[in-house]
Amino acid sequence: MDVKKVTTKPRWQKPLLLLSALASLALLGSLWASPGYQHKIDRAGLLLAQVQRGDLQVSVDAYGVLRSDKQTLLTALTSATVQQVLLRPGAQVSADSVILQLSNPELLQEVEAAAMALSQEEANLKRLKLANQRERLAELSVQAELDANLQMVALRRNAEQQLVADGIVSSLTYQTTVLQQQQMQQRLDLQQQRLEQLGEVITQSEIIQQEQINQSRARYLTMQQRAERLTVRAGMAGVLQRLPVELGQSVAAGQELALVGSDKDLLALVRVSQSRAEQLQIGQAAQINTRRERVAAVVTRITPEVREGTIEVELAFTEGVPGSARPELNIDAQIFTAQLTDTLYLERPVNTQSHSSSRLFKVSDEGRVLSATDLQFGDDAGRFLQITSGAQQGDTFVLSDMATYREAELIQLQ
Repeated sequence: MDVKKVTTKPRWQKPLLLLSALASLALLGSLWASPGYQHKIDRAGLLLAQVQRGDLQVSVDAYGVLRSDKQTLLTALTSATVQQVLLRPGAQVSADSVILQLSNPELLQEVEAAAMALSQEEANLKRLKLANQRERLAELSVQAELDANLQMVALRRNAEQQLVADGIVSSLTYQTTVLQQQQMQQRLDLQQQRLEQLGEVITQSEIIQQEQINQSRARYLTMQQRAERLTVRAGMAGVLQRLPVELGQSVAAGQELALVGSDKDLLALVRVSQSRAEQLQIGQAAQINTRRERVAAVVTRITPEVREGTIEVELAFTEGVPGSARPELNIDAQIFTAQLTDTLYLERPVNTQSHSSSRLFKVSDEGRVLSATDLQFGDDAGRFLQITSGAQQGDTFVLSDMATYREAELIQLQ
């Protein structure tokens, strides 16, 4: 007869099942108690920065170019054709450097005609002087003859005066001689007046002719100057900055030919947003960034005119023009408007402006969660913004663009 064996399970397996059940319940409880994260983000892809405390220089950002303080604009005095282009923009020039050679055959003909007209007027003056001299000599001859006749009549009168007393010459003859003397004196006086008037006429006629010569000379010099300006020279030492004409191009009178500026005396002309204009004052310190170096500067002029929402500000170098500076070089600048002491500040987050409120994500102390936090920002200090409320020193915030998560309150960091 077979005996049926009854196997019993070890008593230790039931406690193991109990422990497993308890662990499962604990895990479910923890998951039920933990917050739900709708978004997860990789920490490595975020730009983070800590809130700091210290002193800040409030600044206004600007952009613009370097311009020569001394410039010469070369224009055409007359219509012409560009015959030669000898220099191009960027070339170093002296005052006598030839930039362009223009051509105008008609102008050269006008110069010759003006020279001939001047020579003709000068010849007319010589002929006039000869004619005046001849006329004056003729009148002087008449005066001399009248003077001689007057002296002869005076001698006869003196002689007849003695003879009348002796009864040799009649009184009538003597009176006739006296009358002749008076008439001769009158004729001599009239001739003297005639000579004086003739002198004035001669002087005026020569003055008028000299004016004609001056007009002809002025026209000739003008034509000659225009002809000389067909050879376009720099006029000053510096750099050829602009050349808006090409070989063979026809240019009109007054048209720009070239712009020459000094490469030593440079200023920065920058534009600042109209909303920041009230913070600016002449004499404020600034810093110019030429992309290769940063150089100290000062505000020297602020224009009141608003153009496209900006105003123009002139900055002058305070420590000399740097070696990397060139005319028309694009530059950035910071104008320092105030000094903040012992304040909270943070590197500028993306799409955040001064004197505004913004919603940033703060990193939790454990570094595993991002929580949305409202911050109020104050003044602008270049790459930093002052924090007036919403954060404490040492808090870490995300500077990256988080517009995709603007509705989220919590984000899990991975």
